[in-house]
Amino acid sequence: MGEKTLKNKVMSGVFWAFSERIISQGVSFVLSIILARLLMPSEYGIIALVLVFTNLANVFVSNGIGETLIQKKDADETDFSSLFYFSLTVSVGLYTILFFLAPYIAVFYDHSELESVLRVIALIIPLSSIITIQQAYVSKKMMFKKMFFSTIGGTLASGLIGIVMAYYGYGVWSLVAQYLINAVVNTIVLFFIAQWRPKLKFSIYSVKQLVGFGWKLVVANFINVFYAELRSLMIGKLYTPAALAFYNRGNQFPNLLITSIDTAVGKVLFPAMAEVNNDTAHLKNVTRRSMKVTAYIIFPLMIGLMSIAPSLIELLLTRKWMEAVPFLQICCVFWLFQPVQTANWQAIKALGRSDMIMKLEIYKKIIGVSLLLISMNISVYAIAMSNAAFAGISMLINMMPNKKLMNYSMPEQFRDLAPSLLLSLVMGGSIYTISWLSLPTIAILLLQIGCGAIIYVVASHLFKIDSYVYLLNMLSTKLRRRSTALTSTQGIVIKKW
Repeated sequence: MGEKTLKNKVMSGVFWAFSERIISQGVSFVLSIILARLLMPSEYGIIALVLVFTNLANVFVSNGIGETLIQKKDADETDFSSLFYFSLTVSVGLYTILFFLAPYIAVFYDHSELESVLRVIALIIPLSSIITIQQAYVSKKMMFKKMFFSTIGGTLASGLIGIVMAYYGYGVWSLVAQYLINAVVNTIVLFFIAQWRPKLKFSIYSVKQLVGFGWKLVVANFINVFYAELRSLMIGKLYTPAALAFYNRGNQFPNLLITSIDTAVGKVLFPAMAEVNNDTAHLKNVTRRSMKVTAYIIFPLMIGLMSIAPSLIELLLTRKWMEAVPFLQICCVFWLFQPVQTANWQAIKALGRSDMIMKLEIYKKIIGVSLLLISMNISVYAIAMSNAAFAGISMLINMMPNKKLMNYSMPEQFRDLAPSLLLSLVMGGSIYTISWLSLPTIAILLLQIGCGAIIYVVASHLFKIDSYVYLLNMLSTKLRRRSTALTSTQGIVIKKW
C-alpha cells in the first residue's frame, strides 16, 4: 500500500472511528447525567463493582484475539473462523464461572443485589466474543464506516431504553439494560452490515499460531485491566459504595473525552502501523505525528477540565455530587499521559514485539501495586493520587524501548510534547481565575469554556504550533478537494443540460 493511499485510509478511518466514539459516548454521557440525578451515589457503587468482574472476563475474548488477526498480514478465512469458535467457547466458559461465583461475590461485598445484577450483565461476555472477530475484520480492512453504524445503533437503542427505565423508577437496572442492550444491538447490526461470516472451518494449527502471538497481548491487557479495576475493588471493600461512586464519577468525565479520542486514534493507528512495520523511519513518522496531534487535543482538554471541575459538577450533577470534584481533577492528571502511552504502545505492538509489551506491563504493574498498597489505607484521595503518579511512571517506561526500536528517543518525544503542554498550562491557569467572579454557575462555566478555547487557538496561531498548522492544512486541503469535486459535478450537470 502506497504512503498516500495509506494516509487517505488513515484519515478516513480516524474520521469514522472518532465519530463513532463521540456520538456513542455522547449518548451514554447524557444517560449517565440523567441517572446521576435520579440515583444515589451508593447505587452507582453497586454497578461499578459488577463491571469490575465483567471487564476482567472480557479481556480474554475482546483483547488480543482481534489484534492478532489484524497484525497477521496473510490472515485468511480459516484463521478468522477458527478464532471465532475458539473465542466463543472461552466466553461461555467464563460466563458460567461468573454465574456460579456471583453469590460469593455478593457475600464478600455484603450486597445481596450484586448476585442478580452480575448474572444478567455478564451476558455481555459471550456477546463480546461474537463481535470481536467481526470488528477485527472491519479494522483490518479499515472499513470503519461500517463499525460506526453498528456502534451508533446499539448506543441509541440502549440509551433510549435506559432513559425510559430510569424515568419509571427501575434505578440500577436501567444501567444494566443500557450495557446489555448496547452489546446485543451492536452485535446484530454489525453481523448484517459486515461482509464476513464464520465459515464451517476450524484449524488447531491456526489457533495455536495466532494464540501464540495473542496470549502475550491477553496477559498484558489482563494485567492492565486488573490493575485499573483493582482500585475499585479496594475502595468498594475498604470504604463505602458512595466513595466508590464519587471516585468513578470523577473519572467519568476525563475518561469520556480520552476514550473518545484516544480509542478512535488507536483503532486506526495499529492497522496503519502494521502496514509499515518493516519501515522503521516511516513507523517513527506515523508514531510521532499521532503523539503530537493527540497531545495537542488532549492536553488542553484535561487541564481545562481540571479548571472548570467545580462549576461543571455543580451544574450537571447538582451539589450532592460535589465530593467528586477532587477525584475529577486528580483523574485528569492520570489521563493526561494517555496519548504518549498509546502511541508508544501501538508502535511496539505493530512491530510484533508482544513479548516486550508483556514485560513492560509486568514491570509497570509491580510499581503500581506497590503504590496502591502504600496508599489504600490512608484515604480514597491517596488512592487516586497514587494512580496519577503511576500514569506518569508508565509513560516514561513506555517511551524507553522506542529509542532502540525506531530511534525515537525520550528527549525527542518530550520536545514534541512541550509546546502543547506549556500552552495548555497557560490556558488552564487563565480560565481558573474566572471561577473567582461572583456570577451564576452557568455563566462562569460558559465563560471558562469560551475563553479557554479562544486563548488556546489564538496562541496556537501566534506561535505557529506544529500540530495546529498540520490540522489547519489538513482541513484546508479537504475543503479544497470538496470544493473542486462540487465544481466538477456542477460542470458535468451543466454540460449535459
